Amino acid sequence: MLDSLIQTLTLSPQEVSAIQLSLKVALFSMLLSLPFAVFFAWLFARHQFYGKNLLDGIIHLPLVLPPVVIGYLLLVAFGRNGFIGKYLNQWFDFSVAFSWRGAVVASAVVAFPLVVRAIRLALENVDPKLEQAARTLGASAWRVFFSITLPLAFPGILAGMVLGFARSLGEFGATITFVSNIIGETQTIPLAMYSFIETPSAEGAAARLCVIAIVIALLSLVFSEWLARRAKYRLGQAAE
Repeated sequence: MLDSLIQTLTLSPQEVSAIQLSLKVALFSMLLSLPFAVFFAWLFARHQFYGKNLLDGIIHLPLVLPPVVIGYLLLVAFGRNGFIGKYLNQWFDFSVAFSWRGAVVASAVVAFPLVVRAIRLALENVDPKLEQAARTLGASAWRVFFSITLPLAFPGILAGMVLGFARSLGEFGATITFVSNIIGETQTIPLAMYSFIETPSAEGAAARLCVIAIVIALLSLVFSEWLARRAKYRLGQAAE
């Protein structure tokens, strides 16, 4: 019975590869989207301009579009013969389609609206009067942004990073459309689960990956909450 239990809990090389690749893709996806998310969140929170609603709608399209549509659009744009991908291939001998880099791009695009929304809400809660007071004392716009706005919005930025990371872990439709389901190269946890579900007598592997995905997502949320509380405590101490 013990041997049977050990065998049930033992991960296969394919499962280990999928877990490692999922963590790698989610991390790089979060890092790729973060600076752009901060910029657009700040733009929407602090400025009014012509076409703002249209731009906001375009950025949030991945929330309502089927993921397969996003994957197809990425394939059209970044495929080897795509209007962007062909130049990347010709000029830099670089391709993102059907590679883990493509999985990063797909995950970043799908998670981007969630990251922007979380950071935007945080920036909107920062009192503009604090920024104005700093400017009247001679601080430059960059110094105000990095010394006042970003620190005060840090809990929201952290929440956005975790949302992006967790969403990237669960990305399926855009990834499989854009980079296919290649073991060891593009097969993340959701894609591996899909393969195991379709494979006879592989239900145990799918169940193990399901549990692992839940645990990773839960741990990331708990860690985010701890960091957010710590950041608020430090900001409270600084204010005193």
